[in-house]
Amino acid sequence: MEEVVVQGVRPRPSICRSWPAELDSGLTVKKLGLVNMARIGRFCGGKVRMKSLQPIKATEESSTASTVDESADISGKNVCQTSTIGKSTNILWHKSSVDKLARQQLLQQKGCVIWITGLSGSGKSTLACALSRALHSRGKLTYILDGDNCRHGLNRDLSFKAEDRVENIRRIGEVARLFADAGVICIASLISPYRKDRDDCRSLLPEGDFIEVFMDVPLQLCEERDPKGLYKLARAGKIKGFTGIDDPYEPPLNCEIVLKQNGNNCPCPSDMAETVVSYLNDKGYLQG
Repeated sequence: MEEVVVQGVRPRPSICRSWPAELDSGLTVKKLGLVNMARIGRFCGGKVRMKSLQPIKATEESSTASTVDESADISGKNVCQTSTIGKSTNILWHKSSVDKLARQQLLQQKGCVIWITGLSGSGKSTLACALSRALHSRGKLTYILDGDNCRHGLNRDLSFKAEDRVENIRRIGEVARLFADAGVICIASLISPYRKDRDDCRSLLPEGDFIEVFMDVPLQLCEERDPKGLYKLARAGKIKGFTGIDDPYEPPLNCEIVLKQNGNNCPCPSDMAETVVSYLNDKGYLQG
């Protein structure tokens, strides 16, 4: 059998005493596969005590595992099927042992997305807060995804150009879907002016779990309210691409709830919230 010589390396004197001459002159061992070099021995009292200088099986086991993997790759058996989604390649969906139904039973409610859309100043955020409070008082767990709030963090890298607005809606739609899957009643409140973007978000959820609420408020009334002074800036040409002024808003065609307001008929936020709560109750979302 082939022999291998293991040359000893003299340690620093501060760590050990004298290094045995046997290792300085070379220690001859039989090469039986792969020698565990890290376990040559332990120096104690001027002597070297050899321990466990045995061949290890790692090489054989590794090659066996590699062979199994290669065989599996060739045969197509026992191989997890990965996917390519967009620019993400070789990804795999890991399913949790605690599913949506279990989470809903724990919370005694059904997860869904309430998507509040409308012009700036139509009362979307006001309704979202009133609705969240109404559901909270009934012991229901909600979370609000407000358009401006999301732009403070998640979407801080996005502008108000058309392509960025599309990405803004896409991201919020994906986050809303995760909340709904967790069993939470997610309230998304944002202008979301383009019909296709809202429909894309709807398609992320099971049938019925996307509840579109249209704040049907005339542009004139929204301009009169102008809570953030944005309409005035847009009219002065200081803001470009402002929805309702020089960028279109596409009203929903088949939304679940329409909350109509005009100069003579402006229901209070709590009443509008109760309209949405009644819908949720009738559809069974407030029961586990």
